[in-house]
Amino acid sequence: MPDHGDGGAEVSVAANRRNDAHLSEPRRAGIVSAARALPRTSLPSVASVVTAVAALYFGREVFLPIAIALLLTFALVPMVSALKRAGIPRLPAVIASVLGAFTVLALFSFIVATQVSELAQNIPLYQANILTKVRSLKETGVGGGIVSRLSRVIERVGQELDRPEPAQPAADQPPREPIPVEIVARERPLEVLQNLIGPLLSPLASAGLIVVVVIFMLLEREDLRDRFIRLVGYGDLHRTTEALQDAGKRVGRYLLMQLVVNIVYAVPIAIGLWLLGIPNPLLWGLLALALRFVPYIGPVIATLLPLFLALAVAPGWSLVLWTAGLFVVVELITGNVIEPWLYGSRTGLSPLAIIVAAIFWTWLWGPLGLVLSTPLTVCLVVLGRHVPQFEFLDVLFGNEPVLEPHARLYQRLLAGDPEEATDHAEEMLEEEYLVEFYDKVAIPALLLGEQDRVRGVLSDEQRQQVAGSALTMVANLDDSAQEEAEADDTAAAEDNGSREDKHVQGEVQGEEYTELPDGTGMSVLCAGGRGELDDAAAAMLAQVLEVQGATVLRASFAEIEPGSIRRLELDAVDSVAIGFLNRDSVKHGRFLVRRLKRAKPRLRVGIVLWSEADSDNQEADARLANEINADFVAHGMVGAVLGALSSAPPVALKTTAKRRMRRLTPARKKEPLAAAK
Repeated sequence: MPDHGDGGAEVSVAANRRNDAHLSEPRRAGIVSAARALPRTSLPSVASVVTAVAALYFGREVFLPIAIALLLTFALVPMVSALKRAGIPRLPAVIASVLGAFTVLALFSFIVATQVSELAQNIPLYQANILTKVRSLKETGVGGGIVSRLSRVIERVGQELDRPEPAQPAADQPPREPIPVEIVARERPLEVLQNLIGPLLSPLASAGLIVVVVIFMLLEREDLRDRFIRLVGYGDLHRTTEALQDAGKRVGRYLLMQLVVNIVYAVPIAIGLWLLGIPNPLLWGLLALALRFVPYIGPVIATLLPLFLALAVAPGWSLVLWTAGLFVVVELITGNVIEPWLYGSRTGLSPLAIIVAAIFWTWLWGPLGLVLSTPLTVCLVVLGRHVPQFEFLDVLFGNEPVLEPHARLYQRLLAGDPEEATDHAEEMLEEEYLVEFYDKVAIPALLLGEQDRVRGVLSDEQRQQVAGSALTMVANLDDSAQEEAEADDTAAAEDNGSREDKHVQGEVQGEEYTELPDGTGMSVLCAGGRGELDDAAAAMLAQVLEVQGATVLRASFAEIEPGSIRRLELDAVDSVAIGFLNRDSVKHGRFLVRRLKRAKPRLRVGIVLWSEADSDNQEADARLANEINADFVAHGMVGAVLGALSSAPPVALKTTAKRRMRRLTPARKKEPLAAAK
């Protein structure tokens, strides 16, 4: 009789494919629920945002002093705590800290005002140098230069506008002689005093109000903290307390470290300007210290003012160049050495968030809002990090990644951008090995694509685009894989491959090492199971095996179909690894194992059921491998490499007992009847 074993297997495989392609709703729900749930961030309504911004804008006379007082409170809390630890009571410690801080601010303002007054008196002395430079600029053009032409045009237009119309005298009246008029200003002493003191009343009143608020905030700090917790976080004391401590430490550390950085920046600026002969170097040093609190544009403003003065005090251009060089060198040293050393990126804000926050707070509260923009935004980010209702603030302005690495990679693959996916991979490969990147990031990204395919939201075109982008990324990482293989060879030659030393090192560092076997002299065929995404996962496994020194062949899912599997060149192949991103493809994997072992009985064939975490249940894997007649069953990249490069003998193909239906002849059917008679 003819052998129907393969034909029955083909029919069952076709049935399995139909079942996989048309999963029932409960099965789809189970697969979707198994996907990693990403956090959802709820955005506030437009009305609430508009209301909050309008309140801050129209109530800036109230909110601005409170905001300044709050930030000064954060900055002075460490000083008050230090005085209290020294044995000074709370009230004297608070008063001493506040008076000391505002005395420094007042002294700073007095020195700046004095220096500005002195500079204003000396400006006429620099007029000759300014005119000389303007004249030299005018002489650089041909035929009088563009500057002179523009100046003549402007001068003529101004003269024409200022020229009065001549009055036409009447014929019968002689022209009158002009009468001299003398205007005598008669102001009362009270009005003079009011004109002098009036502009100063508002700043002095605001400063006094800020001082009082800071004192009471420092005195009632614990009580205000308790009231805030009772108001917004009584149901979760742990989270609210952590948020308050994080905000206080982050803002206080930022203000203190920024002050230290600015002082370190201002001192060499003042000394350098003094050595160069720039007038009022103390003024420019203090302005550099203050303006550097303004993000990005503050140092630029602090540089332009001394440059203009250098332009005025010397007839040549060398002083301007030396001044510009001084600011550039000090800024580079401060930004690349001092700042990372002292606080790095502890503010928790992204660079774009700092710029956007500066624009927003400047529009809202003017120049003071620009100075306060960074610490205020830090407070908002801390609030969003610990309070779920304000999580969108941390997402918008924080500097931490908002997407997990595998989700970010899948988004790039789905968008058809393999170049950015490669950049993302190379950044991770600076700290991790290729096998770790594929196991922790790339395979989970493909699993997200498989889950979308099962849910029916990934079209055929998108599936092919994800697979094509993943294959392009793998090809782009060939250089990194080659460098890693060469580095492993060098390390093995230096270390003699001592496993005991590696085990001790792993224990010291608190990590577990899995030493991958050497694949030199072995040939492995990596194949995708049932689709383009499986082919991409097989390409990743093939690249890892090449790093281990194995000779690797690749086959697509179409090349191991029933009609094509006999055409595979398996003579020089030692083992085959077939990967499935869909875990419901075990029956199809069993069919492929049997077909391959029939094509070459001494071939090791294993199944890789890709998952986000490698399975540690070796008994279940061994039982499954026995059921499907496979040499190994793996769930992750490490297990797949260990199984593919194993030197264990292949498992023999089990023969299935075929039950043959015995045909009953009419004579045999009548025998029981005859016996009964």
